Amino acid sequence: MSMRWTARTRRGMVALTLAAGLALGSAGCGGGGDDDKKPEQSTSASKGGGSHASPQEGQSDEPLAELKGPSGLILRISSAVRDSGGFITVSGALKNDSGTEAVIPSALSGNETEIINNGLSLGGATLVDSQSKKRYYVLRDTEGRPLTTTGFSTLKAGESIDVFLQFPSPPTTSADVTFQLPLFPSAVIKISG
Repeated sequence: MSMRWTARTRRGMVALTLAAGLALGSAGCGGGGDDDKKPEQSTSASKGGGSHASPQEGQSDEPLAELKGPSGLILRISSAVRDSGGFITVSGALKNDSGTEAVIPSALSGNETEIINNGLSLGGATLVDSQSKKRYYVLRDTEGRPLTTTGFSTLKAGESIDVFLQFPSPPTTSADVTFQLPLFPSAVIKISG
């Protein structure tokens, strides 16, 4: 009986952690008005309800990175925030910039059986800290589910979804890390917080 309670408590804590991370990401959202300021950016329309968890007010609307993947997919990383709990939340948007429906490649989930068994996700992403020579993988809950956006298989033409990924935090002396996601180019992003 106590093992069941412990498992439920752990699941509840993981859910609470996820909810808190998402709430923090949403609270710092730049929100509306971006379309009027920069109409030349095709991905600015996708940012309306996106996560922008920057702790500083008035920061630039420029993304930390914009990565072009297969089938017209564009991953726009808007923030990488270090939390005092020992993890980093990377937030942004995944957009289908093509004129047709895009099937999300299963390769984005990576090749680890535990993550693949939990469905399509961005679980194949990693952060590389070249300063400490370490690679950080997407965090998982106690049941092996990746702490990242899951449950999407296609995006309609022009459709965009908000995404997040949580990683263990590199040392505070590391301000820049390389973000990697299968089938997308790598990009150096700056950690805030």
